[in-house]
Amino acid sequence: MPAIIKSRICNLLIILLGGLSLSGVPNSVSPPNIIIILADDLGYGDLQSYNPASLVPTPNLNRLASEGIRLINAYCPVAVCSPTRYSLMTGRYSFRSWKPNGVMANYEPSLIEDEILTLPEMLKEAGYTTAGFGKWHLGTTFPTLDGEKPAGYGKFRADDNGANLDLSKPVSDGPLDHGFDHWLGFSCASECWILENNQIAAIIDHDLYTTEATPGAERLPKYKLEEYLPYITDQTLDFLKTQPSANQPFFLYYAPYVPHIPLAVNERFRGTTKAGLYGDYVYELDYYVGQILAALDSLELSNNTIVLFASDNGSQFEMIAQGMNLENAQNTPASSVEGTLTDKVHHPNGKLRGTKWSVWEGGVRTPFIARWPNHFPAKATSEDIFALNDVLATLAAVVDYELLENSAHDSHNLLPLLLGKEKGARESVVVKASNNIYGLRQGKWKYVEEGNDKPPQLYDLSLDEEETNDVSLQHPTIAQKMAQKLAEILNSDRTVMNY
Repeated sequence: MPAIIKSRICNLLIILLGGLSLSGVPNSVSPPNIIIILADDLGYGDLQSYNPASLVPTPNLNRLASEGIRLINAYCPVAVCSPTRYSLMTGRYSFRSWKPNGVMANYEPSLIEDEILTLPEMLKEAGYTTAGFGKWHLGTTFPTLDGEKPAGYGKFRADDNGANLDLSKPVSDGPLDHGFDHWLGFSCASECWILENNQIAAIIDHDLYTTEATPGAERLPKYKLEEYLPYITDQTLDFLKTQPSANQPFFLYYAPYVPHIPLAVNERFRGTTKAGLYGDYVYELDYYVGQILAALDSLELSNNTIVLFASDNGSQFEMIAQGMNLENAQNTPASSVEGTLTDKVHHPNGKLRGTKWSVWEGGVRTPFIARWPNHFPAKATSEDIFALNDVLATLAAVVDYELLENSAHDSHNLLPLLLGKEKGARESVVVKASNNIYGLRQGKWKYVEEGNDKPPQLYDLSLDEEETNDVSLQHPTIAQKMAQKLAEILNSDRTVMNY
């Protein structure tokens, strides 16, 4: 019997025979509910709790930060969507997957192999009800009428998108096959299909993409992008209201498509900030996060619910102002914006260098807030290194789940850090651009290999957070050691764990 199957059977027996033991977590009467809120293309400098100069009001996320611990040096492993979500869900660096570069294109199969334990699978085996709303973008297999690959396979736009799809049959190898009891949202935005569990149930009416060639598509309801965020939030709130009791904990993954372009801001939020359409979208996101927090309060669930907030990568915009025309901004590094800058300029990634797609801090550093009343300290900050791939091992410690050697290869248990008991155990983290450019953050140092015959670079982030002064020539020994460390991780099948 495979080791991973043995682990899952053992954990199920523990639940059935004696319930969960929250070893190392004080004063826990019952297993905590868990909510992960993962924004899409939100910058490190968008939140006021991370950037006092932010022009975007974020009162609800400010509240979350004041009631929990805020991590200053938390990282997305990769500066684009799919690979970061892979790392969050599996505790593994995405360069170990079958697609080491870029994001999932339309209709591509799952990035997660069957034998790999996922976060929702782990929590489901630990007795949790698991539900996700919003964006998956980790691959799903769609049925077709002719047995061939769906029209538009491997692309992001095709005039005949989905022309041979069989809408009557369920999809496979999607969220339900990797641990979710319930799913509502899309697999990939450019496919346009909204999945309810494993069935195609609705369509995103997207300005950039089309579903007109798909047989039977006209019978499905359509949601405009500006309707999608309130729609999935309403469904999320309905889920919270139907949870039975503390004896049946839940895991909720809330993954809105915000503030990713196109900036589909609902009319009621347009013009509400001094940071243009982009700022309005971030403010709208904050509003709906506030609705979730308010629901937890009204249902008396807040005290025993862990809430984690992060972004999947940095913002694609270096700066924003009210005079900019962002209506037609495109999802590409070459995208430009037009308009007249005012004296009020918002920097979505704060003072950090770079944007989404890049290996620089603005692309890979994420705001990360963790709240669990009476467990995680309030109004706290930590400068220790944390990576989104650490979420799996950290929550495994919360629910007392024993991870085996073939699980979560690059995930560290950093629960003691979140509890405010001790410094974190992660010494370094590999970061990656959307292409084959890698970096390594270790202590105060950031090492970058851009390739293309460019010499490696070294930055002292304690003195130069903006990564403007390459000190590799002044510290050649450090640069060499970090190059060796990076190569060691890239050439191994795992990083050293601490559990």
